[in-house]
Formats: sequence, C-alpha cells, structure tokens
Amino acid sequence: MYVNKKNILRTVLPEGTIISRQWLELFQFNRHSIDNSIKSGQLQSVAKGIYTKNAALLRWQGIVFSLQNYFNSDIVPGGLTALELQGYAHYLPMSHNVQVHLYTSKPPPPWLNDVVPDARFITHTNTELLGRSGKVADDEILKPYTTTYTWREELKPIKISSPERAILEVLSGVPKYNSFEHADELMQGMTALSPGPLQELLEKCENIKVRRLFFWMADRHKYSWLKKLDRDKISLGSGNRMLVKGGRLDKKYKITVPRTI
Repeated sequence: MYVNKKNILRTVLPEGTIISRQWLELFQFNRHSIDNSIKSGQLQSVAKGIYTKNAALLRWQGIVFSLQNYFNSDIVPGGLTALELQGYAHYLPMSHNVQVHLYTSKPPPPWLNDVVPDARFITHTNTELLGRSGKVADDEILKPYTTTYTWREELKPIKISSPERAILEVLSGVPKYNSFEHADELMQGMTALSPGPLQELLEKCENIKVRRLFFWMADRHKYSWLKKLDRDKISLGSGNRMLVKGGRLDKKYKITVPRTI
C-alpha cells in the first residue's frame, strides 16, 4: 500500500520537535525515503539518526516533549528548572543561554546537547535524590510526583517535577549545582507545599543530606505545613555532614551551614 510520506510528516511531526530513524521506520520510511526527505527539505538531520522539520524552530521544550512522547523516556525537567517554570524563582529565558536541569533513571541520549545550541541540558540521575541502589525502579518511585507545563497550546504539555519533588532535587544538588544560600532563598518561597506528597517523598528519599537540609531550612522559615509532617518516620542518620567550607556546625541537624545565615 502506498504511503504518502509528505502527508505523514505534515500531520504527525509537529514543527519544533524531533524524531528518530526508528520512529520514521514505523511509518514505512526506509533509508532511501529519509534521504529523499532531507534532499527535498522536508526533514533536517540534527544528529546521527535524529531529524526535525526546521532546526531553526527547535527549543529545549520541544526536545523534552519529543523525549517524553516519541522516545519513551522518563526524563523530566526538575529541580531549579521546574521551580522556575512554576513561578517559584526567576523565570527561565525562553531561548537564549539557558541551563535546563533534567532528571531521569536512565542515561540521557548522547546527542542531547547537540541539537539546541542556545540551551544546555544538565542531566541528573534520580538516585541523586533518592540515594537508593536500585531496590525499586527509580522512575516508578518518582512518577507520581509530577505536574504539567503547557509550552504550546496545540500540543500536549510536558511533565515536570512537582514543587515538592523539585525543591528536594534542588537540595540534592547542594553544593555542586546549587549554593546553600540560593537553595535557602528558594526554600523561602515554598509556603504552599503539600504535606502529603512531602511526607511520602521524604520517606522514600534515602539521601540523608537532603533530609537534614530540608528540615533545617523548613525550621528556619517556620512553615505551617511543617507541623503536619511525621518526623519519626524520617531518619536523619548519624555523623556530621560538611556542606559549607568554613561554615558553622548546626548541632541539631549535624550539617555545616554558612556563618552569615
């Protein structure tokens, strides 16, 4: 049966998104038809085996959309990026020189930072937050703690970390990706977190540093939702943790904190 490949590209491949050679093969594209589509300008190659309609229209949101919808990836924007998208921090620039923090249980595709020149993806494994060793699939543990972000009205929204998950992801990146002071500034805006998901995440997260940082900052800002958490179910471990060089040791949570705070 003849398949009009031009119509397929027009109807099932939105501009500003990417697809793989394997995806095209599902629609009866072979190497010859892919080459012809490139020669005629219907497709552009942006990395080995990765194609788009118009590379000039590619933005980081379209890459994430494609990964979630065409590549069966559990990758989500999280941490600082998710908080920015939800209005908890300075808004992300929509295109130029933006860093996008992505969280996933699997290695990212090798071409990820080759297709959008004005954005840089920083990928994190879910184990950075969970501190686990594969007892349960990390993507299944964190899957419930997402929300959606509408990036184009005519297309499905992309999944991003919920505020409760995102602030813990930020804390997992202290001090490597986020300074103690910046994380504390972000925590200051977390006035409306939901204690139910927080409780679940803090119990599932076995990263002692994250738990201690979270409670130190939450105590400092005296949030009303803090009283609804059952601390007895959340172990804080033992031993001191140095997070700030030259800082002072907080005796309650056994972490070093900036002397200026």
